Amino acid sequence: MSSQPSPPTSVDVLIIGAGPVGLFAVFECGMLKLQCHVVDTFDAIGGQCTALYPDKPIYDIPGFPHVGAAELVENLAQQAAPFRPTYHLGQTVRELRTVNDGAIEAELSGGTKIVAKAVIIAAGGGTLGPNRPPLAGIEGYEGRHVIYRVGNLEALRGRRVVVAGGGDSAVDWTLALVDVAARVMLVHRRAKFRAAPASVQALMDAAEQGKLELVTPCQLHGLEGDGVTLNAVSVVDDAGVVRRLAADTLLALFGIATELGPIARWNLQIDHQQIVIDPATSETSRPGIYAVGDVTVYPGKLKLILAGFAEAAIAAHAIYKRMHPGEVLHFEHSTTAGVPPREPTGAERATAAVVC
Repeated sequence: MSSQPSPPTSVDVLIIGAGPVGLFAVFECGMLKLQCHVVDTFDAIGGQCTALYPDKPIYDIPGFPHVGAAELVENLAQQAAPFRPTYHLGQTVRELRTVNDGAIEAELSGGTKIVAKAVIIAAGGGTLGPNRPPLAGIEGYEGRHVIYRVGNLEALRGRRVVVAGGGDSAVDWTLALVDVAARVMLVHRRAKFRAAPASVQALMDAAEQGKLELVTPCQLHGLEGDGVTLNAVSVVDDAGVVRRLAADTLLALFGIATELGPIARWNLQIDHQQIVIDPATSETSRPGIYAVGDVTVYPGKLKLILAGFAEAAIAAHAIYKRMHPGEVLHFEHSTTAGVPPREPTGAERATAAVVC
């Protein structure tokens, strides 16, 4: 007997993008008693703050002379936590369809369907994802044997790891793996590395001591395995000679790519890869779909996090009016209304609603 597909999940607001502005949109919606689900292509919240510069200080957040990007993300997550958002991480929204009563049905890459009364696109520069090397069949290995970031170093203990890349991330993770992995091989197309001089020196010292192997100048050539389990990575040098590296894991660190991706197919008014919105409501050209943050454009638009925060608040209030036409909103400032009691943070929040 064939199983029936799961019915769509219903929610007040679907937020596309879990960067700082998307997280703040959860808070603003929550203050108006609007329940949110959040989708992000990255496997962690925080957007570019997490993926590109977690240690970078930010100086233009009101009330903070400076705050680290990772700290800002953590604070925004705590601020959103009382409103119990559900996160769908490592997934993309393939389609947005308008259905009954003007609701929006979203189809996620994992097969989940969500019907929302409104959608907020907080996609920053667009879809955020790793620069994947153009290797045949790589999709089948992704997740366990081909990875683009290290979430848990201990998960690589005892494994034969090929690291590919030549920047700070590649050099730093290669050094971190020396005492964890059974074997570490760093592949780069040049003999020189674009990393901090002290890190490069440590890398060279470790290589001379036989703690790791530098495979340079070489480029990735192919993957060997059964399509799911990786056995080896092949590389090719400048002379065209192919070499086989026995490996269990490929850690490919070629940076992060941003693009509009599926957003470009959602029949929204686009201007130079940005979504045109009405600044009075943050609504796009499609009713019920709103956009906030760097992905938007309008006359006088400022690409600042604080501008995105304001747009998130404007969108939340516009959505409330859309859901409750003719009803007067007796708005209270947070100093008066307060917020629900905060949920536990850190390790205690590991059981929060996250759907990967």
